[in-house]
Amino acid sequence: GWWPNFMIENKVVLVFYIFTFLTGLPSNLLACYALLRKVWQKPIPIDILLLNLTLSDLFLLLFLPFKMVETAWDGKWILPWSLCHLTNFCFYSSCYISTLSLTGVSVERYLCTAYPAKYKSRRKPPYAIAASLFFWLVACSHCSAIYITEYHQEALPIQNLTTCYKNFSVAQLQLLLPIRLELCLMLFCLPFLITFFCYVKVIRILLSMPSAHPQRKKRAVGLAVFTLLNFAICFGPFNISHIVGFIENASPSWRRYAFLLSSFNATLDPAIFYFSSTTIQQAFADWWLSMRSRLSAVVSCGSLPSCTAPGDKEASAGRLPGSGFSFDQTSAYILTEASFAHKAATLEVRMLGTLESAGLSSLTKNRWSPMCQPISA
Repeated sequence: GWWPNFMIENKVVLVFYIFTFLTGLPSNLLACYALLRKVWQKPIPIDILLLNLTLSDLFLLLFLPFKMVETAWDGKWILPWSLCHLTNFCFYSSCYISTLSLTGVSVERYLCTAYPAKYKSRRKPPYAIAASLFFWLVACSHCSAIYITEYHQEALPIQNLTTCYKNFSVAQLQLLLPIRLELCLMLFCLPFLITFFCYVKVIRILLSMPSAHPQRKKRAVGLAVFTLLNFAICFGPFNISHIVGFIENASPSWRRYAFLLSSFNATLDPAIFYFSSTTIQQAFADWWLSMRSRLSAVVSCGSLPSCTAPGDKEASAGRLPGSGFSFDQTSAYILTEASFAHKAATLEVRMLGTLESAGLSSLTKNRWSPMCQPISA
């Protein structure tokens, strides 16, 4: 019957939410840390806009556990009722802050590509900060309709509700559906058209530049196409549900599944960050090297004296098994936490030196200039 199917669907939705949270939160936190450092040292508009996009994703991810609890309880809202409105407000606001931020990034790239010399002299960080604040103001003010709808004088009594923001009276729908349509037109359709125009222009300009490096040109075009697809696939279905709901005068039953794609955008955005900014590339590279060095240190722990059983002949002889490190034979070597950390740091430095000598350091040397480039900052 329908109940087992509903249970299976809830489990799929819950798994999707968990995956989005576990992948999106650490990657966005790392991107946020790297961009904050970059903006603090040398602010440029593209990094400010990407930081704003990161904050909007974190805004959604911090409230995603509340949606997990709701889904785990088969769609029933067991948390305090005030969190119902706040969670939905943050979710919808984050989605539209993301669409506006992606549009801002596309405009900045178009201006850098089409008018590099002219725009470079007028490219000031305060403009990007003002645009980011404007995005938050517009999105949050529009999504405040959630509170207006819930506290409508003809709303359903709260004590009779077991679900959050799903059951509405006829009067509530008459107020809510036109607002959703306006959200779709003003905060999705219009930004998407602007983004589409900007990236099509960027692609045409790049393809017409014979002097551009083929590899950079290919990467720039791929990033533009990926951003457009991310915009359309993640936010398109959810906003189409606004149009369908307005026509049918009811919320579509598939609306919750369309919103899964919108939340999944928080996982895809770090990929855009990575290919858009050398700052993010360096941060991910440093993190990966650090994790590998720490993992190597932990794995090699089995060959250290403190990790071997008493009576180990090689350890008692004053030599780390398999390591090549020798100690003074006249004194006992006591491996403390401080000395272990020192050895791990030494191994990490040697590993980085090996990578540099192998030529891998060229990955960070052959970058685009951070001033005013078409795609990467």
